[in-house]
Amino acid sequence: MKLPSIAAHAAFFVHHASYSHGLDVDASLLESAKECNARHPPLTFVFLETEAQDAAVEDDIRRDLATIGLQVEARALSKEDINVARQSGDFHFSLTETWGTPYDPHTTAGGWIDGKGGEGVYPSSKYKDNITIAHWGSRLTCLIYLFLKQVANFAYGKSREELFDLIKDVLQEDNVLEQKRKWEGIHNYYHSQAVMLPLWGKRIPTLMSSRLTGYEAGYQQFDYPVHRLIPVSGSTTVKIAPGARTGLFKTVGGLDAHTYGPNEFFSNNWVYEGLVAYGQGGQILPSLASKWTVTPNDIGGDNYVFQLRENVTFHDGTPWNCDAAKLNFDHVLAGALRDQHGWYGIPLVTKDWSCTNDMEFMLRTNVKHGPYLQELSLIRPIRMISPGAFPNGVETDPLTSNSCHLDWGVIEGSETLESVNCVGPTHVYGTGPFKFLSKDTEEVDGDSRDNTVVFQAFEEYWGGASAIKELQIIRYDTSDQVKDDLLSGNLDVVWGAGVLPDSDTYEIMNNPEYQETIRVFHSDAIMNKVLLINSGNPPFDDINVRKTVIHAIQKRAIVEKEFNGLAAVVDNIFPITAPYCNVDLTPHWDYDLAHAALLSCMGPDDANNLSSKESSDDNGSNKLALGLGLGLGIPLIIAMAMAAVYYNKTTMLKAELQVKGDAEIA
Repeated sequence: MKLPSIAAHAAFFVHHASYSHGLDVDASLLESAKECNARHPPLTFVFLETEAQDAAVEDDIRRDLATIGLQVEARALSKEDINVARQSGDFHFSLTETWGTPYDPHTTAGGWIDGKGGEGVYPSSKYKDNITIAHWGSRLTCLIYLFLKQVANFAYGKSREELFDLIKDVLQEDNVLEQKRKWEGIHNYYHSQAVMLPLWGKRIPTLMSSRLTGYEAGYQQFDYPVHRLIPVSGSTTVKIAPGARTGLFKTVGGLDAHTYGPNEFFSNNWVYEGLVAYGQGGQILPSLASKWTVTPNDIGGDNYVFQLRENVTFHDGTPWNCDAAKLNFDHVLAGALRDQHGWYGIPLVTKDWSCTNDMEFMLRTNVKHGPYLQELSLIRPIRMISPGAFPNGVETDPLTSNSCHLDWGVIEGSETLESVNCVGPTHVYGTGPFKFLSKDTEEVDGDSRDNTVVFQAFEEYWGGASAIKELQIIRYDTSDQVKDDLLSGNLDVVWGAGVLPDSDTYEIMNNPEYQETIRVFHSDAIMNKVLLINSGNPPFDDINVRKTVIHAIQKRAIVEKEFNGLAAVVDNIFPITAPYCNVDLTPHWDYDLAHAALLSCMGPDDANNLSSKESSDDNGSNKLALGLGLGLGIPLIIAMAMAAVYYNKTTMLKAELQVKGDAEIA
């Protein structure tokens, strides 16, 4: 099909040098864009059928893209089906989330390189059905596989391989200032390729009875610090409907600290603790270690020496000491388990570990690893189980009787890693503020469901016993049931995403009837919703088509319409609260319909010609001189038109041209 004259579009833009971001775009320009975009086949838009937020926005996105003539076919898929589509590349774009703090940005970005960058995401069937990609979730899986398989066709002389090299380099950087500088470069590198459109930040809601006070937000997605709540009236027994990995709670699993699903993050976090904890703004806080030092060693890495917290006991009365710390590391990092847990850095860079005395524990790395302490703060897999929960106490052999779940069976070894036989722990004993008491479990169509799970306050907790003496998790079949019980007073707390729809939260926040009985809180954004654009699938192999989509979506208007102020627009794929992620990225991927229309009728060669490395001048005069020297012909006309347009834009629009180094016109 013959496209409308690019020169004609350039002339149109020179004539209309001042235009708005909004809907005031000449109708003939939109018609030309539609004619150009008619050459593209229908675009496949996949999203998770259980994600209410995705369902709320997908029709808005389709409508925006229809404005410039892009046909979109939306498919709401199950978790299993959406992972199949993402791994095979059978999609054009998809909605997903980052894994959030404290995984962002290090663990997430590291997973782009080898496909293991998602907690428990391991693309192999050798670890049985309970360790499949679909079992762990879809958010980070999609990010991993997009970069591992689908992301291609980088523009402006950049490549996926170079991006991976930059990530490898920053992961071995331990200087804070250098980490900041290098991460800023990485953020700008992937941002320039227009393969991901950040949409909004996800905040964790908490709705609780006014008989409770003392709310403090958590700093991970499933970090619900319920033990800090204080009942100011009524019973010291508190009933909670927590947000689970699947939204509505189903089961806590076996509450194994060293295993992944079906164990829930939030319940494991109540029972088990690690050496350190993750705090506000990425701070690493003391937990079972009261202080530590980090010094270079003679094998290429660092020595991490932890002074263990005194006077701490496990739920069974066993004392916390270095023998207990070493036992847990012996099991989590035993033999072939290093490979299984190799989705993050600790199993890959830790050379050995030892006790220097009864209350001092040392970890040695053979490679510098900047986020080492951050990774020690993860909820799993390295949280501390009492030696009393191992079959033979501190003498339990990590190769023949490992703490990994019994269902994992034997983890086959390799030439360098020994095989591991999984038997699992015998009891649920940690050091956390709550200890497990009981659960009422039933099997429905082969699916295990915990109707009620009961925890008790650990009165000897080193951080002080919780004022909540009994905590009960209540399982519900529907969000309506949760809402009814919360409003009637039969349920005390709803904590976490996916339990109540945003519309219910908004209603409860703003209905005077509930102001005296229900309090609503939100955390800061700890993970971001992202539109992934599959640059390995035509027509998105052309960066101009990717940018067309980005500039045609009214993300700010969509977020305001669908979320009633409960979410905020974001500009980076990672939350700004994550370490080294508060970066101002240029060009800004803002709604700009006229810009999208112009890009609709450009090809990849035009994009490369419009991205002169020698140019970062605001008024475009250098582009003109360079174009005359090179004899670029029609692309030169476009460059002249673009320069004239941007020269007359507002200061906000000019910012798009203030790019550095390998800059390009957005």
